[in-house]
Amino acid sequence: MEHADWSTVYPWLVWVLTAMVGLGIWLSARGKSLYIRRLPAIDAMEEAVGRAVEMGRPILFVPGLADIDVPTFQAIAIAGHIARLAARYRNRVIVPVTNTVILTMAEQVLREAYAEVGASEVFRPEDVRFLSGEQFAFASGVIGLMERERVASSFFFGNFAAESLILAEIGQRLGAIQIAGTPSTLQIPFFITACDFTVIGEEYYAVTAYLTREPILVGSVWGQDICRIALAAFILTTTVGMKWLPPVVVKFLTYPS
Repeated sequence: MEHADWSTVYPWLVWVLTAMVGLGIWLSARGKSLYIRRLPAIDAMEEAVGRAVEMGRPILFVPGLADIDVPTFQAIAIAGHIARLAARYRNRVIVPVTNTVILTMAEQVLREAYAEVGASEVFRPEDVRFLSGEQFAFASGVIGLMERERVASSFFFGNFAAESLILAEIGQRLGAIQIAGTPSTLQIPFFITACDFTVIGEEYYAVTAYLTREPILVGSVWGQDICRIALAAFILTTTVGMKWLPPVVVKFLTYPS
């Protein structure tokens, strides 16, 4: 039985993906409104912030344990959105971090978020805290914060490891609304178990693009989605129509170049 030879097809797919992502970024940068579906977790964010305001208790946002990588940058962007929502109602957002560089970034993002809505006086620099660079020392510090501050809402976005269930379980015991998102497939089951809403896998990047409307993020997500649809259609079409395709096309798909 003949099978497709990916050494022939793969380079073409890479070029098509690159072109579609580039096109998406270009269109978004020129002001074109590209559609990204609004996920239920986005609505839940507003609900979680509102509940914290009603209870008069702070919000916790944990941007993962990684140092400086793409998921952490996107988590900080989401933290800015949460801070803007909280600032409208003069509420606090506590952000513990594991890296001093992330500490500086997070503090600046939150400061700007509070200033955007005219609530600069509400922002407390001490609410952005460096706890530890060690995994379980950091987790212990976050647990202590959650217990002392009695947080009403918890957000876990970024890269997590074995501490994910520990943190989420404490929040559930406190009765906090919890929303989590991670590209790490190993931690998704734990967040699903203990959190109210979970952003799964690549939805993580879609949420960031939807909230920030940054042209590079929006264009990348849009371009990748178009390529997935096109690739699925290509696979289905060639599978069903293999017996009717011209011999030269079949040879191109099934034999090395």
